[in-house]
Amino acid sequence: MRTLVLLALAGLGAQLVDGSLGMAYGVTSTTLLLAMGTNPAAASATVHLAEIGTTLMSGASHWRFGNVDWKVVARIGVPGAVGSFLGATVLSWLSTEVAAPVMSLILLGLGLYVMSRFTFRGLPKDRLGKPLRRRFLTPLGLVAGFLDATGGGGWGPVGTPALLASGRMEPRKVIGSVDTSEFLVALAASLGFLLSLGSQGLKWPWVLAFLLGGMVAAPLAAWLVRLLPPRVLGSAVGGVIIVTNVRTLLRSDWLAAPASVSTPVYVVLYAAWAGALAYSIRAHLKEKAAELPVAERQPAAA
Repeated sequence: MRTLVLLALAGLGAQLVDGSLGMAYGVTSTTLLLAMGTNPAAASATVHLAEIGTTLMSGASHWRFGNVDWKVVARIGVPGAVGSFLGATVLSWLSTEVAAPVMSLILLGLGLYVMSRFTFRGLPKDRLGKPLRRRFLTPLGLVAGFLDATGGGGWGPVGTPALLASGRMEPRKVIGSVDTSEFLVALAASLGFLLSLGSQGLKWPWVLAFLLGGMVAAPLAAWLVRLLPPRVLGSAVGGVIIVTNVRTLLRSDWLAAPASVSTPVYVVLYAAWAGALAYSIRAHLKEKAAELPVAERQPAAA
């Protein structure tokens, strides 16, 4: 029972960040399941089955708050579903010994991208309103969907930064559209896992726990997306993903690193993470100060 409560709380926290940032539910949840010793394919299947409900609730909430561009949802979601089905099939054929470090490498790469992207570059604003073409969205959806299924997460970490980097959509509409289209990706990945694996290794109470936690957080996250600074959240989430998956790799048969090696690595990682958070917070505050009118930034005359 304690495990189910912790999983529900993890699902709530992951969805709160995902719905506010447009990423991290799958990566965070899958990373947690891998740390608990779950088979990689079963871990990804568990998360994607839960995501069918959480993404449906999240999409409905974002639509209610006007955060969704339905053209983008269709153009990225359909190829994303194709990619996720293929990725689920590939992951199901890999052995556990091979899949665990491979998945951790994928998640680590995504974590590095997320943290560096939001820490150092922020969000471009000079191309807002320009159309997003199908020739950009289709391959993006295919790649993001494939990585999402094989890595247990990746739809948001790949799709959201790519759309934000284009500078052609408001951040809240990027996040809302990515979260809404993820329903198609989760559905296709779940179908791929069930056809390849059946229900082998799945723990339905865990699916339900993640589902309940995520559905509670989805409406709140859709509202918070207007308030929370994406730059700081991106640095925080990226750091969690990096640290957890480096830990998995250090303990894997590939490296089997002794404590004399792993401890200094953790110290460096935590220091870098703290530095990235501090940099993001300072940059966010600086951006907010720059947006204030000149009269508000200057002290009143005596």
